Amino acid sequence: MDLGTNTFHLLIVDGLANDLKELRHDHIAVKLGEGGINKGLIQPAAFERGMQTMKSFQQYIEYYNVQEVKAIATSAMRNAANGKDFMDQVKAETGIQIETINGDSEANYIFYGVKASEILGEATSLILDIGGGSIEFIIANNRQIFWKQSFEIGAARLMDKFHQIDPMPAECIEETHRYIDSALADFYTAAERFPIQNLIGSSGAFETFAEIAERTKGNDFDLKKLKNYQFDTDELISLTDILIQSSHEQRLNNSSIIPVRVDMIVVASIVTRHLMQKLNIDKVCMSAYSLKEGVLAEMMS
Repeated sequence: MDLGTNTFHLLIVDGLANDLKELRHDHIAVKLGEGGINKGLIQPAAFERGMQTMKSFQQYIEYYNVQEVKAIATSAMRNAANGKDFMDQVKAETGIQIETINGDSEANYIFYGVKASEILGEATSLILDIGGGSIEFIIANNRQIFWKQSFEIGAARLMDKFHQIDPMPAECIEETHRYIDSALADFYTAAERFPIQNLIGSSGAFETFAEIAERTKGNDFDLKKLKNYQFDTDELISLTDILIQSSHEQRLNNSSIIPVRVDMIVVASIVTRHLMQKLNIDKVCMSAYSLKEGVLAEMMS
């Protein structure tokens, strides 16, 4: 279980590390950070949504007779004043022991998840995981991590700070750019030491970008059949421009955008496009594997 700021994920598999059968894969839009992400508090409605989701996860764990369970919590839960209360209540009512991990461990798991998607090569890549509470930056190739850091500037936090008017005015977009640049000073220093040749977006918003890109061309898109995806860079810049300038209603009516990403896709687009331009990156891919697949790889090893 990957218990994120926006979405709780459940992945149940059977078999060996090199021959896995997926039994169940759920994404539940819990929105744990809603209304309290920048206040450091899980609000009552979000707390209750989280509890109900964990109870349903426990039912599936029992149904599939799962032998080994791991539940990982990230930014929202580790920073919330009542995060421990939530974990204690989950333990009491479901028996599931939630483990909170720091940003460094989160980045490690993401690297191993992305590596399992077989997208990494010899080139030095930036792995970018845009979560609700934090964004992980990992500079790596298929052999090693050169540098990694987690920054508490996730999509839910950015939206809470800057996306108050829809569509976002130009001055709010520029303000977001300045805030990102100020927060990412350590990353920009690392990018000078380890020149980045391509960007790999880890699941999340990049799955939405890929689906929009393919459906715009009239193609079918089934994420379950993909480990990774190569973007046409001009198409990606164009679609992020459209998303940034879109209204809530336009995004809501776009069947390629799942409900939990209808608003957060805007700031995710701003971050992605800004980094591409800032670092002069013209090759962008998506890995459908992320933290939960990294946790799974560790468990199966």
